[in-house]
Amino acid sequence: MPDFWRNSGFHLLERDAAGRLRVTDDFLRAYYLRPEVHPVEESCDDEVALHSSLMDSPRRPIAESEIEKLKDEDARHNYRTVLGFRDRLLEIGTIEGAYRSLFKGAVEVPPLFIGQLVHVILRNVLDGCEDPLRLRAAELFFREQKATLQRGHVMLADAETVERHASGNRYGSIGRLIVEAQGDLGKADLDVLDRANAQLYWERESRYDTVVSFTYGRPVLDAFSRVVEAWVRHFLSIEVEVKPLRQIDEQPWAWHIGLDADSTAILNDLWSRGEVDPGRMQQVVALFALRFREPAAMRSDVSGRTVYLALSATEEGVVRMKPQNLLLNLPLHEA
Repeated sequence: MPDFWRNSGFHLLERDAAGRLRVTDDFLRAYYLRPEVHPVEESCDDEVALHSSLMDSPRRPIAESEIEKLKDEDARHNYRTVLGFRDRLLEIGTIEGAYRSLFKGAVEVPPLFIGQLVHVILRNVLDGCEDPLRLRAAELFFREQKATLQRGHVMLADAETVERHASGNRYGSIGRLIVEAQGDLGKADLDVLDRANAQLYWERESRYDTVVSFTYGRPVLDAFSRVVEAWVRHFLSIEVEVKPLRQIDEQPWAWHIGLDADSTAILNDLWSRGEVDPGRMQQVVALFALRFREPAAMRSDVSGRTVYLALSATEEGVVRMKPQNLLLNLPLHEA
């Protein structure tokens, strides 16, 4: 089976007995090689020496006085950020534990680092996965998507890739489909990933240059559901079943979780007021029903009830999923 997400850092880590990813020296070194902290020609001698010492001993405690010696203000800021993140990783010991700890108070870690943690965690969760659509659907957990309505289909493309195509002189199929909105779903030259051509993903698994239809009834929604189930299982050791929905028929429902900020606001308004402006409702990309396989694992007042999930785009058409919401907001039993 082809490897995938080789740029996630997964191969630099080790699993512990519980299947969690243990922080290693090589994983820490990868952060020191990032352009934000890697010395450049203009770097002062103290900066070069600090970087060299960290590459030799990635866990070495760094005193504030060492950072103060750096002449460049941006370098001082970047080292404080990276080393603060490193210290959190070392204190907790696992990538999963560090990720969950980020949301116990004010989030002080750059979004880029949070996305990287989700990326490598999902690489661990999906290790051995043979379904390319599931891997493509999982990209929503850690990469923003650009949503476009095409002939009744909600099409999702990687937002960074779309921006890159739009800002350059060349417009690939993604540029035509999303930026110019001139794509035709029936044309073979569009990089639309579906069940028939899913094997294409293995050739470009880290290029983020495929488009998927996130419309009800399309296979990517089922693939996304399987990723949600695996994510919850990995972190909470709870089995849930997730299914795509066309609409929520239960009124009033017992519990909901927005998978992004806009979905949270929309579902809150629907639950409390019963209606939302049609323009806002058009932002909803997908709905899902989540059920616990063991109702006893739920809060006693909603045991056995369905949990509804929603994923939406912003007014600008960007989908920014917050996978931590699944871990923070599930109605788990009080015990």
